Amino acid sequence: MKKQATINDEKALKKSAKKSLRTMRKLQNRHMVREQSRIIKYGARGFARNFWLSTASAIVMSLTLIILFVTVVASVILSNTADVMRDKIDITIYLKPGTSERNLEKLATIISADPNIKTVETSTSEEEYEKLVAENAGEQGIIDILDDEMKNILINEQLQSTMRIKVHDIENLDSIKKIVSEDETFQKFLDTEELPTYDVNQTEIATITSWANIARAAGIILGVIFLTVSILVIFSTVRMAIFSRREEIYMMKLVGADKGFIRGPFIVEAEICGLIAGIISAAASYAIFEVLAPNLKNYGISIDNIVDVLESSKLVFVVLIFIGMGVIIGRISARLAISRYMHKA
Repeated sequence: MKKQATINDEKALKKSAKKSLRTMRKLQNRHMVREQSRIIKYGARGFARNFWLSTASAIVMSLTLIILFVTVVASVILSNTADVMRDKIDITIYLKPGTSERNLEKLATIISADPNIKTVETSTSEEEYEKLVAENAGEQGIIDILDDEMKNILINEQLQSTMRIKVHDIENLDSIKKIVSEDETFQKFLDTEELPTYDVNQTEIATITSWANIARAAGIILGVIFLTVSILVIFSTVRMAIFSRREEIYMMKLVGADKGFIRGPFIVEAEICGLIAGIISAAASYAIFEVLAPNLKNYGISIDNIVDVLESSKLVFVVLIFIGMGVIIGRISARLAISRYMHKA
């Protein structure tokens, strides 16, 4: 009986201990929630107390985020435009007038063996003549000149047969040039008066690529400058807040408030600045892009990738990225100020 009573007492003690532990955890959780809610409340109150300085911090941070957005968008747009231009470029190889379709097919087979070739299109002198007539259909004077005799002269003596090729890598044409310049079949039919158009549009592509690199470098430099200014402004804001509330901080320390509770409101205040900056910069960036988008399209600049993001559900993630970056910048700036000046308060 004694043994059974001991076992029952042990079970009762374990049950009581578990109940006490659950109660302590509930109280601890309630205390943490209550403490966090007070930290947020005091942080919001501090933001309102330093409204104008906090607003200035949010504006500077907004400019930083807008510059970073413009940098990313400009780099993407210019890179896409260069890629689109590369994809549209075709190389034209001019062959002797009157080259038959059979010989064109033979030449196409030879050059298609190169792995850099994407597509090959051929056109006989007769087909080139039909294109000439179609292009000048509205010019009656030119049409009147193109009689049967002139047609035969153009097809057999003037209008070259052509081969238009698209490649995977427009900047690596050595193997194609080697085929055209050294293959015996190509040399037999190659027109010596009109050279292949290897370098057409290469200058434009190089210019756009350089613009993309410049935009990326300039954006990074401006982004770093404004990021530094943002951190300094928030740093100064938190420093002034600590100085103005040094008596409150001293009283909190006297009554035993922990460091997290004392520092929390300053971090929340900086995070509110970042939150507001994220919303402002996201709205401003979207508005700027919507205004500039029609002009960019008119100049033939590819903005499809950016439009796909900003005009879909992905826009929510873009806004969250803005807000997240703002909050992170604010939090880091506040922590730097707190770690340096809190012990002086």
